Amino acid sequence: MKFAKLSTLAVALAAAFAAPAQAQSNKELLDELKAMKQRIADLEKKLADKDKAAADKPADKQWGMTPEQVQDFNRISVKTEALEDAMEAQGLKNLKIGGYFDPSYIYNKNQHRAGFQFLNRVADDGYNYDNGYFGVASLDFQKELEGGTKWRLTLMPNRGAGSIADPDGNSIVHEASVSMPMGDLQTRFIFGQIPDWSGYEYVQGPLTKLVTRGLLLDFTEPTVYTGAGMEIIRGKWDIKAVLANYNKTKQGANHKAPVIAYRVDYSKGEFNGFGFAGVHGKAANFSENVLDPNTGEVIAQDDTRLDLFEIDGYFIRGDWTVQGQVGFGRQRDASIVPAADGSLRDAKWWGLSALAAYKFVPRFEGVVRADYINNKKNGGGLLQYSVADDRNGIGPDPALGCAPGALVDGCDEGANRYALAVGFNYLLTRNTTLKGEYRLDRATLPVFLDTGDGSYKKSNHLLGASVVVSF
Repeated sequence: MKFAKLSTLAVALAAAFAAPAQAQSNKELLDELKAMKQRIADLEKKLADKDKAAADKPADKQWGMTPEQVQDFNRISVKTEALEDAMEAQGLKNLKIGGYFDPSYIYNKNQHRAGFQFLNRVADDGYNYDNGYFGVASLDFQKELEGGTKWRLTLMPNRGAGSIADPDGNSIVHEASVSMPMGDLQTRFIFGQIPDWSGYEYVQGPLTKLVTRGLLLDFTEPTVYTGAGMEIIRGKWDIKAVLANYNKTKQGANHKAPVIAYRVDYSKGEFNGFGFAGVHGKAANFSENVLDPNTGEVIAQDDTRLDLFEIDGYFIRGDWTVQGQVGFGRQRDASIVPAADGSLRDAKWWGLSALAAYKFVPRFEGVVRADYINNKKNGGGLLQYSVADDRNGIGPDPALGCAPGALVDGCDEGANRYALAVGFNYLLTRNTTLKGEYRLDRATLPVFLDTGDGSYKKSNHLLGASVVVSF
């Protein structure tokens, strides 16, 4: 009994002392929790202050602008975006406009003619070596659409490929073509009116070094194609081919055979390369040897087979430019002189051309070009020149009086042609080039008419000058 009383007392005393200890521990825990919450709140506040300062201060350092300058910049950005939207809406995005003028002065000794040439009609005077692709005003529009389609329109009133091919000379269009990617940008479908791409010489004045063009470009190369084809670029190779009308924007009645024209270029390296081009098919034959047996009048000749092929190359490095070309051609039933029995014969020719230029100073370049055409076969006859021409020196000796049914010895021989041009070009300003040229034309026969006394000579002299202003 006594033991039970003692145990009860011990338990009571333990409980009495334990209560204050438990109460003390809870209070300390609450105090620690409050302190921790306060520290967390302080840290969160500090982090927020730091983020705000970081958002403000780096922006000031990055812009380097005052608030007013920032406002001006924002206004410029808005206006720029508006201009871009307006250009796209008006069709001006990726549109490039260029052009040039090249008024020329020509002195032709045997023609007893001297004066300026500018925008004169080809149809009024024909295409001649002293009246070729110069004296031009050209405007060129090029646009690339989204997806890589390229569109080009080049206008050359009175002097372009269109006016030369057009019998009336009324076309002002030199080129109107489209190049459309087929699967990738290196494989393209091309169509439209496309100027000829043969040879090393260009038609455009800003791309040529002399005033006149060479004999091969003037008398052995086509003018323009109207049709469709493909262009394929693979590495250093560029291949183009079209099925097209030859020098016609539309085939006439009873004419339905197109030609195939092609061009292949290889860029061997940074400084040199070569290419070749050809045309095969039927083309207009301007021979005057087909006569009506009843009236004796000239009958229009049907289109006849034409085959052209040429190879050209270039080397351009430093101050030197060297270019060359060899070409061959034949057209059925298109020779200037028929056979003795009156039957038609083929016009055949081959030619060489070479050009060398050297820049004595960056602005001043000396140029020499030499040309030769062998045109002896069947009394002569060149591309679209199926009758004797005493201005350009094409055909047999005029003194023989060669004509169908009145052939004599020597009528079968046509004149071979030579030309040597020496000149310069001087870059007056970034957009203005001055050109000067002396040219000697010779032939193996006296085929150049002297309009002063009516005599025929083996040579002629020409002086030329032009100012080419481009943009």
